[in-house]
Amino acid sequence: MFTGIITAIGTVTEVTRSGDLRVRIACPYDPATIAIGASIACSGVCLTVVERGGTAGDAWFVVDVSGETVACTIPGMWEQGRRLNLETALKLGDELGGHIVTGHVDTVGEVTLAREEGGSIRLAIRARAEFAPFIAAKGSITVDGVSLTVNDVRDRPDGSCDFALNIIPHTGEVTTLGALAEGDKVNLEIDVLARYLMRMQGLRK
Repeated sequence: MFTGIITAIGTVTEVTRSGDLRVRIACPYDPATIAIGASIACSGVCLTVVERGGTAGDAWFVVDVSGETVACTIPGMWEQGRRLNLETALKLGDELGGHIVTGHVDTVGEVTLAREEGGSIRLAIRARAEFAPFIAAKGSITVDGVSLTVNDVRDRPDGSCDFALNIIPHTGEVTTLGALAEGDKVNLEIDVLARYLMRMQGLRK
């Protein structure tokens, strides 16, 4: 379980294939605080640490990435040099600064607008039709692992929607969202409460 509050940016430094992908990620964590078997969200994807090392501030960890995970996440995410938003798992007693995030990517969205506006960055992201009903103004959504509040939703004739976000300067600096451009793909996780509500409504029909 996560909150969508990013604690570091990591970089993919090595990718090997032995069935699934084995990915090594450099990060500024202290390796002494990373347990083998621990969960770390990598741009919204919950993955299990299988190796770790380095020194405090210059650490690395290794995760196995299944074919299913590769298929469900943005193209090029598991390539050398890719920067990833990192968050370690929530502990009991930690501040819930964002919203409840599971680390399970629901779909890939596309950035349709990225522009500076009043010192912040205004993003618009297109979500596929089957996920549009889960996205609501003032609701929560996770974009590349970052907990964000939806400003506005515009439904499209084909059932898809464009939803607007405001990325404040701090968020743009401490995550990868500040570098997004039109046409980029992002991992989306819809709010878990919206997911259960839609499921319950569907069973009533």
